[in-house]
Amino acid sequence: MTGLHLRGVVLPEGGEPRDLWVVNGRVRTRPVPGAKTVVDGGYLVPGLVDAHCHVGLGPEGAVDLPEAVDQALLDRSAGTLLIRDCGSPLDTRPLQERLDLPRIIRAGRHIARPKRYIKYIGVELEDERDLPAAVAEQAAQGDGWVKLIGDWIDRSTGDLAPLWSDDVLAEAIKVAHEAKARVTAHVFGGEALPGLLAAGIDCIEHGTGLDDDTISAMASSGTALVPTLINIENFPGIADSGAAKFPKYAAHMRHLYERNKATIASAIEAGVPVYAGTDAGGGIRHGRIVDEIAALHAVGMSRADALASASWAAREWLGFPSLTEGAAADVVVYDTDPRTDLEALRHPKLVMLRGRIH
Repeated sequence: MTGLHLRGVVLPEGGEPRDLWVVNGRVRTRPVPGAKTVVDGGYLVPGLVDAHCHVGLGPEGAVDLPEAVDQALLDRSAGTLLIRDCGSPLDTRPLQERLDLPRIIRAGRHIARPKRYIKYIGVELEDERDLPAAVAEQAAQGDGWVKLIGDWIDRSTGDLAPLWSDDVLAEAIKVAHEAKARVTAHVFGGEALPGLLAAGIDCIEHGTGLDDDTISAMASSGTALVPTLINIENFPGIADSGAAKFPKYAAHMRHLYERNKATIASAIEAGVPVYAGTDAGGGIRHGRIVDEIAALHAVGMSRADALASASWAAREWLGFPSLTEGAAADVVVYDTDPRTDLEALRHPKLVMLRGRIH
């Protein structure tokens, strides 16, 4: 195979333009004779990452594989070349075999309780004591991640409430870690957070109920946060739809929404590792990673840090190197520096996945 040659400013290090070569889908930092130049100028960014995405999920539950392919292609067109699929009712392993689709890190199916999450999406456990076994099963079926539903509306109280007892969580997360899997949880309110954090959870999704104590705990332990800011914009509509039947829940959701920008800003300032995730699938369309990066900047991240949260920093967190010798040639090229102009991210001049130009 003839090598390819790219020249530009390589992020995150920046500085003067330098040369990279690509052979057999891998980055090379030494010259490759006869390589064809495909980029000469601009900014070379490690492929973007959507750290909370649901390939295979639609508004009515699981979609078929062709529609899941279309979802993944929308993400690729936005420069997203690595996806942490944060729970899906569809077995998306066939998509992992396609060289033209973003890399997908699967978390298996959501684990919930009956009537405590969206129907038809997750594995529902009648007895919470079955959680450790369910975690073991999903860890075996996924790619190193397990997704729990940490809280959801409890119809008996009319408000958000935790799904699991603290001792059950501790045992389940221990099981996951012994299986070399990390655990994340959907959490809107604040009540479920102390038990999840005490159990050693690795990541919190949404985190709208964080307070000073739980932010401090996350910063101290290095627990990651994926705030899905563009999805939180749906909270007022969610509140309105449930107000007649569950007024306490509706008021709670409005309160969480109103304080969310300050909440996430506090987490960023405290040093909590924060990564970009869109929550695409269901109510959020795919391909919106740039909107999430912009939203993170709007709540307090520098432009460079917001980009890092969806590129080189997120790749490191998920175990994927950036544009170094031998790394996968997943790169997005821009004419202008996206560290100072996030709008440049909407106009990639080249998307390369596994060394192939799309």
